Amino acid sequence: MSSDDEQSGRSADGGGPEQLALIRETVRKAKVPRAKPRTWRGAALAREFPVARVVVNKGVLHLDQFFDYAVPEELDEDAQPGVRVRVRFGAGAHQVRGGRREGGRLIDGFVVERRADSDYSGPLAALAGVVSPEPVLSAELLGLARAVADRYAGSLADVLQLAIPPRNARAESKPSPEPPKPPAAPDPGTWVRYGKGAAFLDALAAGGAPRAVWTALPGPEWADELARAVAATLASGRGALVVVPDGRVAARLDTALTAVLGEGRHALLTAEAGPEKRYREWLAVRRGSVRAVIGTRAAMFAPVRDLGLVAIWDDGDGSHSEQHAPQPHAREVLLLRAAHDKCGFLLGSTGCTVEAAQLVETGWALPIAADREQVRNAAPRVRTVGDGDLARDEAARAARLPSLAWQAVRDGLKTGPVLVQVPRRGYVPRLACERCRTPARCRHCAGPLEASQQRELHCAWCGRAEAGWQCVECGSTRLRAQVVGARRTAEELGRAFPAVPVRTSGRDHVLDSVPGRPALVVSTPGAEPVAEGGYAAALLLDGWAMLGRPDLRAGEEALRRWTQAAALVRGQGEGGVVVVVAEPTLRPVQALVRWDPVGHAQRELAERAELGFPPVSRMAAVAGRVGVLEAFLTAASLPDGVEVLGPVPLPMTDPARPRRAGDPPPGESWERALLRVRPGGGAALAAALKAAQAGRLARGGGDPVRVRIDPPDIG
Repeated sequence: MSSDDEQSGRSADGGGPEQLALIRETVRKAKVPRAKPRTWRGAALAREFPVARVVVNKGVLHLDQFFDYAVPEELDEDAQPGVRVRVRFGAGAHQVRGGRREGGRLIDGFVVERRADSDYSGPLAALAGVVSPEPVLSAELLGLARAVADRYAGSLADVLQLAIPPRNARAESKPSPEPPKPPAAPDPGTWVRYGKGAAFLDALAAGGAPRAVWTALPGPEWADELARAVAATLASGRGALVVVPDGRVAARLDTALTAVLGEGRHALLTAEAGPEKRYREWLAVRRGSVRAVIGTRAAMFAPVRDLGLVAIWDDGDGSHSEQHAPQPHAREVLLLRAAHDKCGFLLGSTGCTVEAAQLVETGWALPIAADREQVRNAAPRVRTVGDGDLARDEAARAARLPSLAWQAVRDGLKTGPVLVQVPRRGYVPRLACERCRTPARCRHCAGPLEASQQRELHCAWCGRAEAGWQCVECGSTRLRAQVVGARRTAEELGRAFPAVPVRTSGRDHVLDSVPGRPALVVSTPGAEPVAEGGYAAALLLDGWAMLGRPDLRAGEEALRRWTQAAALVRGQGEGGVVVVVAEPTLRPVQALVRWDPVGHAQRELAERAELGFPPVSRMAAVAGRVGVLEAFLTAASLPDGVEVLGPVPLPMTDPARPRRAGDPPPGESWERALLRVRPGGGAALAAALKAAQAGRLARGGGDPVRVRIDPPDIG
């Protein structure tokens, strides 16, 4: 407190004038008006490059272009390519004073180029101001964002919102540390378990750009192996980027990378870090202080310098698919980066997606896998319980758990924790043959059949009615829809084993790890915690609830979830056992028993190629209100060879439940059409849909129409 303040305080205490106190209170409460950005009327322009080309933060498609602005001389030094700026947007041509356009709304943007002149012949508005002189948009990131926007029929501004985190002034004001020297090339470690593993690391350390699909062995070693691939890339003087599904997986890889490289050699980009720390880490990467990055979905755009390796772990996880426009998938973005930057690529998982199998089949990537002897040693023993076994099993009829499962739990609890995987309530199965369980498909487009209460049997893709359905495998005419009944599993197990603690891990509370002591751990798919020393046994319940989902990827997803859970169990040599309650003759179940996810993906790919399903074909989903969708498709100049499936009605959104991305507004009747093109036609389809959407918005828009390229869920 100043001396004047002290004097005034003493006067007030002694009964000083009340007017002075009133004035002080009034000044304290008064709102100081924010200074308005200058219009730069009459201000001199920059001498050398007086024009700045700007991408504005307007994600609407009909404004997906660059705009030119005049650069005042006072902003010349700071308004460099890549910096954030504020501009006035939307001023009409009549608002011109002194040869300079004025008015419009203030919005954010990025300078992408400084020019000596403009392609626009009319008067230009001036930059309102430079938000920060920190360059955050490089030419490489701009090119990547443009490629992603074109692939997904989106706007550049929307992609940049995903790629560049919001500014944090405090983080920006702090300098980043000096970049460390490249580390020594690591030894291969457990990569020697794979036939081509050590050679892959050697190629990275030598500055090469190998591309591989890696089927990791079960167990916790995958994190150390991925960390060694990053270290080998850093040893060559280049950068590395790894994208993982969630924060729990990122934390495990963070620990492994710290053990291999030491502290301060990599950045961790996850939402859990908070905005300031995350932006500080991002800036360290952008400034070149850090060359190694691990993170969740948004890290796919991380501006790593001299990129030598991009890697993705568990590409089949739905978390890799962005929910904000234009909804890109991390795997596809990293494939674009590998092609543009000519760097190495690594797709790793304990399972194998159809997209991964396609990369190997086309020769774009080489497979890295262990031999069968290594697989048998690392994987647990898998046993199955089918419908026939359940029908004959008294224990199964009484408590939903077969005798084999009870025995596995009892034996497992003698040596450690037991994992019980229970499908979520949201798993709603599709129709299948009652006799052989073959999915019921449309004879016209091979889409899944469904039968709601209001309609007869019909196709969920093209909407055609299906009268007189007959199974193509066994000839049966009877259909079955499995009902999920696993909500009381935890209570039943708790009553059966009262002396054993029961822990749950699911959407409301996800456990990261559990001790190696005997316990029952009931988890939903994807929320399984890691057990110290591995689980002694695992039960995979209600397999039909996962296999029978109305989704093209139901079998692939079920096998991926099972493989992830079984990979947490001890190997056969240590007595690890997995019991899966599903029909043993089904392909995903057989793949789990043999521990052969690659073979399953290869057969799925062959079937999809025969039927014209993704990823062999490219698809787009277009949804809108009844009548609006048909008008949009009629106006769109679709390329030759596009097959339109549908439209079919979409389920009404329940206003009492949280809305998911892509759900229609509550109370509105929407329909969806699928557009399918053969290989090589995806770019033309995306361009046509983008042009149609841009034209519709330019004419005033009206009712919304949603376009999604390569939708992950097509039924």
